[in-house]
Amino acid sequence: MRNVKTRIVLLALGSLVLLNACNAQDDKKSTDAVLATVNGTAIHQSALDVLLRQSAAQGAPDTPEVRKALLEEAISRELARQDAIKLGLEKSPEVKQQTELAKQAILVNAFMQNFIKSHTPTDDQLKAEYDKIKAQIGDKQYHVRHILVKTEKEAKDIIAQLKKGANFEKLASSKSIDKGSAAKGGDLGYNAPSAYVPQFAQALTAMKKGETSKVPVQTPFGWHVIRVEDIKAMPTFEEVKKNLIPRVEQEQLRKYLEELRSKAKIDYMSTQAPAAPTTIPAPAAPAQKK
Repeated sequence: MRNVKTRIVLLALGSLVLLNACNAQDDKKSTDAVLATVNGTAIHQSALDVLLRQSAAQGAPDTPEVRKALLEEAISRELARQDAIKLGLEKSPEVKQQTELAKQAILVNAFMQNFIKSHTPTDDQLKAEYDKIKAQIGDKQYHVRHILVKTEKEAKDIIAQLKKGANFEKLASSKSIDKGSAAKGGDLGYNAPSAYVPQFAQALTAMKKGETSKVPVQTPFGWHVIRVEDIKAMPTFEEVKKNLIPRVEQEQLRKYLEELRSKAKIDYMSTQAPAAPTTIPAPAAPAQKK
């Protein structure tokens, strides 16, 4: 029953947000067409416009059929909201808490959207981020295959088979204990050396294009036989510029939130304060080490 109550009131909150968001200002009501009324409560064009934008974001077309379906959905939401109020569900402590959390989420999202809109990264900021990443990971990418086994003897046996003409990809598929890459013939794709553990990266950077490791490479994961398929330069700034925008936006937002936190008076009510919450997604992490 508790879950049912929560779903109904959240549905009602969605109805309130979607159906009445554009009706808060009196000067807009006179020009906002009423599309239907539900027990005397108006459903305005502005509410349908909000639903249309959400529908379009999910790939739905703007057609008369879609508009009709969305209007029917708006009517159903309003009916559910009205019935929830008749049942007194909005007075439940749990529902009140859920409602406040939903309102908070809407405001936080609005804050983040407004911040990003007003803090568009400059080319200088994007270039600085590019240079920082390049300094961390280097200026080359390596297309690598590997075969991972448990013992040095197994790795040496594989190297001996390769010297006799055995197919690297077939051996990787049948011998490697790294099942993810084994399914692709040992392929790890293009990565900077920093994407791997130090022992693997050191061996990798000492090899040339087309070369296979002459001796097994030991890492905490086991023993590797490595092949360098290709070596190429890192993408240029212009090639990755668009991909850097979200990263810089998130970093700016993180710093601003830290500034707000530093100025705020925060009193923890328990003897041991919890860890600081993560309120925004962190910048993309480096590739998983092998």
